[in-house]
Amino acid sequence: MIFDFLLSHHRAFSILAGFLLDCFFGDPHFLPHPVRFMGSLIAFLEKRLNKPADSPKIQRFKGFFLVFLVILAIFSVSLGILLVCRRCRRIHPILFVAIESILCYQCLAAKSLCGESMKVYRALKICDLLGARSAVSMIVGRDTDIPDEAGVAKAAVETVAESTNDGVIAPLFFMAIFGAVGGMVYKAVNTLDSMIAYKNERFLHFGFCAAKLDDIANFVPARISAVLMILSTFILRFFQIFLPPFLHEKFIFRPINAIKIFFRDRKKHASPNSAQTESVCAGALGVQLAGDTVYGGVVEKKEFIGDKAREIEAKDIVRANALMYAATILSVGICVWACAKFL
Repeated sequence: MIFDFLLSHHRAFSILAGFLLDCFFGDPHFLPHPVRFMGSLIAFLEKRLNKPADSPKIQRFKGFFLVFLVILAIFSVSLGILLVCRRCRRIHPILFVAIESILCYQCLAAKSLCGESMKVYRALKICDLLGARSAVSMIVGRDTDIPDEAGVAKAAVETVAESTNDGVIAPLFFMAIFGAVGGMVYKAVNTLDSMIAYKNERFLHFGFCAAKLDDIANFVPARISAVLMILSTFILRFFQIFLPPFLHEKFIFRPINAIKIFFRDRKKHASPNSAQTESVCAGALGVQLAGDTVYGGVVEKKEFIGDKAREIEAKDIVRANALMYAATILSVGICVWACAKFL
């Protein structure tokens, strides 16, 4: 009886189980992970396809071909695994649900994001600027020779805010609609963007397809993430009495300001999606994010997001993570309910 119930609501259960597995185990580095496989595959193909001597048109075509091959490979492998498990019900009827749950778990990065950003917080807490720079270099793509603690804290907060969508809510969105296979394909798109979608001489044309596909894939999820973060700001404000003291100081979690900054600054980014969640986070915390950033020794001009009501501090990394987890729990609840109700 219970097996029939799980199989009939397998997607809802797998999403919930995947989230709980991520909460407990995160991303152990000693275990194989699909994203590392994706990265190796992308690096292998890029090395063989991306030739600087090619014309921009040829580079774009080869970049499209790489994207096609990677997505086809991830789709085929993940779907094949699930089909084999579905046909092996005679071994045990729960096998399919268990494997689907593991795939969902490997699509999520909430604990990993929180853990890596908290390393920055702990280093800043003991005034170890060099340690904080080293820790933040693991989660950002910019140059990390940042002169002060506020700059390091800002980089970590921006990463948590942006990755709330990329690392958590967008995968949940695709898993709810297309199952674990959809989550895996999304992770492939996101990994492609993080590896080859740079605006430099090597990747400007070759990474064009990966960059545009990532923009398209994140267009709806990024806006859903922003709305969920705004709702989370209200929730955290309401329940602030139960939070640690520094999380509910008088200026922390400002829902009305989050809405104001979201509508004002959500388009202040070269990407159509990145500023959606960053603007909510900046408004909710009353800090200023973005601004000019250095990549590979070159300054990239960016508009500021949010108002500088106060100087950003290390504690804002913890606050950004609280906002991320609140939005994640909301998203998981909605996805599980929708899958159980309609699928």
